[in-house]
Amino acid sequence: MRILILTLWILIFSLPVAAQEPSKAFRTTDLPLPRFVSLHSGEVYVRSGPGQKYPVQWILKKKGLPLEIILEYDIWRKVKDYDGHEGWVHKSLLSGRRTGFIHNDKTVSIHRKPNDKSKIHAYLEPEVLVEIEQCVEGWCHVNASGYKGWLPQKFIWGVYEDEEFD
Repeated sequence: MRILILTLWILIFSLPVAAQEPSKAFRTTDLPLPRFVSLHSGEVYVRSGPGQKYPVQWILKKKGLPLEIILEYDIWRKVKDYDGHEGWVHKSLLSGRRTGFIHNDKTVSIHRKPNDKSKIHAYLEPEVLVEIEQCVEGWCHVNASGYKGWLPQKFIWGVYEDEEFD
């Protein structure tokens, strides 16, 4: 009976330590997880696991495509795409350059200034790819095929809600 109680005591007090290990196992850098990046290359193999021995699940063929890094393992990054598909990509095929997709059912307006009342430069269709230059106070300055201006942050997949950067 004493051994059973001692064993249970050890298991209970060792659980928090064991629960922390998986997060460290999939953590290579001090950069935040999750985080958004983009494709550095025009052809990227997405694998089922972190290594070349794992089979290719699909191929991404759009340079600048935004992806979300959700895990890290050595030189491999587990990513999620706009449609929610997940897989592993070599880190050299990713870029810190920020891009995003228009995430809305209708067209959205690019404004001259970061407010709804400023002049409209262009309208963007859903799923259009944009380069994101900065985000402040709920607005992002974007470039979409040469059309530059401000877009409400809530319409972009590739930026977290309330995320700010320049």
